[in-house]
Amino acid sequence: MKVIFLQDVKGKGKKGDIKEVPTGYAQNYLIKNGLAQEANKGSISALSGQKKAQEKQAAEVLAEAEKMKEFLEKEETVIEIKAKAGEDGRLFGSIPSKQINEALSKQYKVKLDKRKMELSQPIRTLGFTKVPVKLHHDVTAVLKVHVVEE
Repeated sequence: MKVIFLQDVKGKGKKGDIKEVPTGYAQNYLIKNGLAQEANKGSISALSGQKKAQEKQAAEVLAEAEKMKEFLEKEETVIEIKAKAGEDGRLFGSIPSKQINEALSKQYKVKLDKRKMELSQPIRTLGFTKVPVKLHHDVTAVLKVHVVEE
């Protein structure tokens, strides 16, 4: 019997797969527990419609991430953060991704998740620093952060 998996089933198939399984297994376990449904013309066409909608939504999300990358990488998009520093240009304390994110939202009214900033260590010196920001699994922007003395 051909079924469409509605959820991942370990060892059998992933959500959205169409597979041939034994009739008894399909009727008594998969369909009964809501893990799959019988694959007929109507359900197959509904599945293809859902896949097209998901692809369209993924393309929109990717386009939005590209637009955000374009804005963040503009020459005039520089986040300026004031911090107290010593004589040799080292900061008292450090600037974590949370503080960079707050400055970004104050200066440019842009909301980003601070976990998307791939800052390996907090910024501890004055000057310009480039911070990679992962907007999408295919799109990574580079944010310019300028730390100035208070």
